[in-house]
Amino acid sequence: MSAVDLRTFLRQLEANGLLVRIAHEVDPDQEVTIIQHRVLAEAGPALLFERVKGSPYRLVTNLFGTPERVELAFGRPPRAVGDELARLAERLMPPTLSAVWAERRELWRVARARLRSVRSGPVLETCTSPPQLDRLPCLTCWPLDGGPFFTLPLVHTVDPRTGVGNLGIYRLQRFDAASTGMHWQIEKGGGFHFQSACERGVSLPVSVFLGGPPALTLAAIAPLPEGVDERLLAALLMGRPLDVIPRTETGHRIPAAAEFVLEGSVTAGDMRQEGPFGDHLGHYSHRAPFPVFRVDRLLARRDAIYPATVVGKPPQEDYYIGAALQEMALPLLRLLRPAVSDLWAYPETGFHPLSVAAVRERYRREALKHALGLLGEGQLSLTKIMIVVDPEVNVRDFRKVSRAVWENFDASDRLHVLAPTAQDTLDFTGPAMNTGSKLILLATRGEQPPRRCQPPPPPPPASAVHAGVLGLAAVGEAFLVAQVSDGVDRPAVRRALAAHPVTREYLFHVLVSADVPLDDSRLVLWGWFTRFDPLADLHPAQRETVGNRLILHPPIAIDATWKPGYRQPVAFDPDRARQVEKNWDRYGISRRAR
Repeated sequence: MSAVDLRTFLRQLEANGLLVRIAHEVDPDQEVTIIQHRVLAEAGPALLFERVKGSPYRLVTNLFGTPERVELAFGRPPRAVGDELARLAERLMPPTLSAVWAERRELWRVARARLRSVRSGPVLETCTSPPQLDRLPCLTCWPLDGGPFFTLPLVHTVDPRTGVGNLGIYRLQRFDAASTGMHWQIEKGGGFHFQSACERGVSLPVSVFLGGPPALTLAAIAPLPEGVDERLLAALLMGRPLDVIPRTETGHRIPAAAEFVLEGSVTAGDMRQEGPFGDHLGHYSHRAPFPVFRVDRLLARRDAIYPATVVGKPPQEDYYIGAALQEMALPLLRLLRPAVSDLWAYPETGFHPLSVAAVRERYRREALKHALGLLGEGQLSLTKIMIVVDPEVNVRDFRKVSRAVWENFDASDRLHVLAPTAQDTLDFTGPAMNTGSKLILLATRGEQPPRRCQPPPPPPPASAVHAGVLGLAAVGEAFLVAQVSDGVDRPAVRRALAAHPVTREYLFHVLVSADVPLDDSRLVLWGWFTRFDPLADLHPAQRETVGNRLILHPPIAIDATWKPGYRQPVAFDPDRARQVEKNWDRYGISRRAR
């Protein structure tokens, strides 16, 4: 069973040697970020900071920084949750008395996954109004952030039309002691509720939960269908009802075991510039107008613990949470789409930039149907690159995916650019916020023999291709990555790669900037897929028009270099990093995490 509140989870972690208490005072302005990054890079423990500069509250971070701790938060392996739900749904379609009896234990478990109203709870121990948000240890994670942010807020709203609740994690920039930004990105349930409230000319009540059962955090991120209250998933993971307290002030039911709850509202027309913020794509996201969350009161436990997380270049905590949630969702996806045997959104790229689907193709070009279907599903609709392979291909291993592309890709009918399309708010490569394009690559074989068998030769020395090429690395058989110097003549590099007798054998040439290390496979995928727009940055050796169809012939260059107008990548302040190194022994963390 998943822990019933944050304190229980912390006790579990500490009992298993997975938590470190830090008594030395830390600064929430960047110092915590640097500490967490170094600890997480070494698969280190969760961190409970007992003295935070400028705040009377303790701060906990890195709760979910390893697969082991994510599984503890789930209460069991994530795949087991999905398997049980999928098996139950399959056995009960259609329901029969014998099937119901056979699954009675699991049905009882699901029946317990509900909200149970209680009159009181620890979160009501203190109430502060006005709220004094400036006393909370909100993190300023990166040097160019617009200010301190709530980075692990569970934002609860209710649809004014249907009364169905939604729980999501949307960053909140703290503006002052009583207001924050409300970063509702495109395709977010809370944003849809706000739109509905605006259409009715009313304010939207908002409750923000901090802490509580760790299952609440996992549920808030889970890709559930629109109209399903994520709190029910939290109760399912807990194996018991989620205790909630009805609040007359907002009409909401808040978790009785939360550490903090912020209560207030957002109103149409009440907007303010928010950001920038170093987000999970590893770059600073746009500064732009977003709704203002006006906080009326702050509820808290008497000795409340403030939870936070840090995002940036992968891997971070969201890497492990997102991977686990995909494992949980896969059995349900297979139930809904039997031809899709596997699907993986790559955490290395920030999830939305790259997904690979394994599809059992029963007739020619069926793979395209499934690609388009997946791109019409909820958060998957924000996927920028979708590659489709056969079921025997390991979609989690990009080199195996590359081999499938090498063997099966045909430029005449297996590359599709969709433009213009809506795009993830955090993606900065399109012509404007929330807009961009998509690329579908079909690499299924079906019953056809492979188009290519002999792999291309190893890459030549970079200097043999062009003076502006700093390094070359093959990522499987289909993709050759070229690290290029800043300010290089990129068209000249593309021409040189297409003309060289060795490099021209690769199907795709990927140009990345000098800050992308070719010896780090995670950062190669990060620097590649976060920094190109398919409509603007595909450069084929030849374009051919057949009827109304444009065909791009290999080798196809993908210009994934950082370009003027793109958002800056995040980086530590060197002085702050040196200070953390100087203080490391005072934190009481193993030197292994340096």
